[in-house]
Amino acid sequence: MRMCVACREMQPKKQLTRVLRTPEGAVMLDTTGRGNGRGAYLCKKSACLEKAIKSHALERALETSIEPEIYETLRKQFVQYHE
Repeated sequence: MRMCVACREMQPKKQLTRVLRTPEGAVMLDTTGRGNGRGAYLCKKSACLEKAIKSHALERALETSIEPEIYETLRKQFVQYHE
């Protein structure tokens, strides 16, 4: 069980999407769930992604600052991955 950083709901790991901060500092969607680095989990709802961005929950969970361009990339990846 993992917790969504936005809505704080506990769900099985397979039902959540992992956002990854690599050891090099890049922030990306981890579609495999096995990427090397620090991860944060989100529900598969775009509302949770938006809430995590607005409340800076992803930045706190990943312990890094995230640029607006990276948020836009995450939004696009999130939509593509969940279609």
